[in-house]
Amino acid sequence: MADWLEHSVQVEVDVPIDLVWSLWSDLEQMPRWMKWIDSVKISPDDPNISLWKLSTGGLEFKWKSRILKVIPNQIIQWESVDGLPNQGAIRFYDRHNSSIVKMTISYAIPGILGKIMDNLFLGRVVESTIQADLERFKEYALNVKDNN
Repeated sequence: MADWLEHSVQVEVDVPIDLVWSLWSDLEQMPRWMKWIDSVKISPDDPNISLWKLSTGGLEFKWKSRILKVIPNQIIQWESVDGLPNQGAIRFYDRHNSSIVKMTISYAIPGILGKIMDNLFLGRVVESTIQADLERFKEYALNVKDNN
């Protein structure tokens, strides 16, 4: 049995929605701002399938993800189809000269790990990490905007 944990974080970025969307929808660039993500590779056979690799604290996780829904400048929704069970969505909100990026992610923790690690502690670690990832994305997007 597994316990599912869910987190939502968001950040406002002083960058137009078109640029925010183009940066985020290029999945292979994600390791530039997502600390735990080592690599993302889009499947040559199906652009909706991507292979992810995450490393933290000497542990390595891999999974295959499928894009379920894409509405340009609004949402990218995914679920894992193999490997580490996870699902979620990135939502984009246009604020004219700025954008809000909101990430919701859920993931399954095997029952044995849930007993070893306090879920509240694990949840705080994950939430602070993805919030920091979004802050790094904000800096990345501002740099791209300033250099164009």
